[in-house]
Amino acid sequence: MPNIPSPPWLSESDHQDLLASSLTASYAGVIAFLTVANEGSFSRAADRLGIGRSAVSRSVQKLEGQIGTRLFCRTTRATSITREGELFYRNCRPGVDRILQALEEMRDLRDGPPRGRLKVSAPHGFGRKVVAPLMAEFRTRYPAVTLELLLEDGMVDLASDGFDVAFRDGRLDDSQIIAKQLIPMQLHVCASPKYARQHGLPHSIDEVASHSCINQRLANGRLQSWDFKIDGQQRSITPNGAIVVNDSSLAMRAVLDGQGLAQLPAYQASEALRDGTLVACLAHLAPDDRGHYLCYLSRQQLPKRIRAFIDFVTTSIRALDLCSIELEVHRAKPTLAASVAALS
Repeated sequence: MPNIPSPPWLSESDHQDLLASSLTASYAGVIAFLTVANEGSFSRAADRLGIGRSAVSRSVQKLEGQIGTRLFCRTTRATSITREGELFYRNCRPGVDRILQALEEMRDLRDGPPRGRLKVSAPHGFGRKVVAPLMAEFRTRYPAVTLELLLEDGMVDLASDGFDVAFRDGRLDDSQIIAKQLIPMQLHVCASPKYARQHGLPHSIDEVASHSCINQRLANGRLQSWDFKIDGQQRSITPNGAIVVNDSSLAMRAVLDGQGLAQLPAYQASEALRDGTLVACLAHLAPDDRGHYLCYLSRQQLPKRIRAFIDFVTTSIRALDLCSIELEVHRAKPTLAASVAALS
């Protein structure tokens, strides 16, 4: 233990007594105090903690004796926190929350099945199409886990926003998180067969500008670019949009209705490409450096509920086999785009 210097007005023995008193202050008393402050009464605090009212009262009284100040004003009818209690509450709460989190994680790692609250973030498109359909099975397997799934296209901050895990698309630059790639993120420029018959399909990026295009507006207000890879170099364009939407499912709907071209992720377009209600082009220019990731804060040990969720969604999403489905579609119909262009 590091040597802590004594203030000049304290003797060495006085300093040791003060340090010992601080270190032996009752954590049970702090928890009891915070609970009473939150609940507004000793009785409700006792119910919340699952102990007797007298035990809560004794813990708070012991704490008041250790710190030498009154934390609550008690009458037969009401309990109110003192100004000193308010200050103590503000100072104690962050540290106690961290202690409780640490204890919870240790219990999760050690005892029983996964349990507790799990807060998950996902982009709207991937969340609706891929993540949400898996939640019922996850809850069936782990009924003690309370799941909160929030769809948000903007970049969430795992720490400050309180998320346990987050799904993210594209390329990741944040070195402060662990990012596990679930599947590659394939992008296809898609059109309906009706549109292709009437207008043909582009064979180069330059030809995209002559087509009706469907763009998506991002959460930050910018238009989403169309990304390609040409001769090993990344290239992005933002074509003029005949239609602009802020939701990927709306873009998909417009493409199916024959309104124009859109660059869609494989997870969204796979079924339509398989059954022929969509056709794809410019596949040889598709970028190959993107992925669908599951992200979580860097930790040496994860609570069981987070580990269970990571393992479950990794296995389940990879089992969907979205990438190989896309490859099989293009192998099965290698001349579809060329044939449509020839007919036009």
